[in-house]
Amino acid sequence: MFTGIVEEVGIVEKTGIQPVIRARKILEDIHIGDSICVNGACLTVTEFTNDRFTVDIMPESMRCTNLGELKKGSRVNLERAMPANGRFGGHIVSGHVDGTGIISDIKQDGIAVVYRIKADKAILRYIVNKGSIAIDGISLTVCSIDEKSFGVSIIPHTQRETTLSFKKVGDTVNLETDIIAAYAEKFLNLRSETKESTIDMDFLRKCGF
Repeated sequence: MFTGIVEEVGIVEKTGIQPVIRARKILEDIHIGDSICVNGACLTVTEFTNDRFTVDIMPESMRCTNLGELKKGSRVNLERAMPANGRFGGHIVSGHVDGTGIISDIKQDGIAVVYRIKADKAILRYIVNKGSIAIDGISLTVCSIDEKSFGVSIIPHTQRETTLSFKKVGDTVNLETDIIAAYAEKFLNLRSETKESTIDMDFLRKCGF
């Protein structure tokens, strides 16, 4: 599990299904088999040195994320899995990307920068105003939403410490909605689908019991 608080920005050294990423901070405590959130996608470390690491990307992850668009030199947000004694600074992020969105607008708003993200209805249904959303692995708060898109307001610190400052209109971003919303919908659907049993004492007597 992750929190959406990016630890550092890494640089892609090699692309493909086994990309190599140059990093520094997360390599201070890394092991083979560790989970690393790369642009919001949970990936497993397969090799590492003192300044870079390798992960495997399965086809499903390529289809559902922007990882297939990475090029040599691309910047990616990196976060290690949260330790049991760590601070929960963001929100629950599983690293299981729901899909992608497209940046449709970027505008300055005082000290903040507001990003507008277009997304499919299948994703927007789980997004609420003032709720949490992970964009390329960054825990952010939704500041507005309509039928086709939603907005997030980014403070200067987040701009400096993540890849967002390098993004432009038209870029693709990974989206993970708040997992609590999906579970809540699932349980509500199960309740609505449950029909009241027609088996009672009269029914049992008629059947010879």
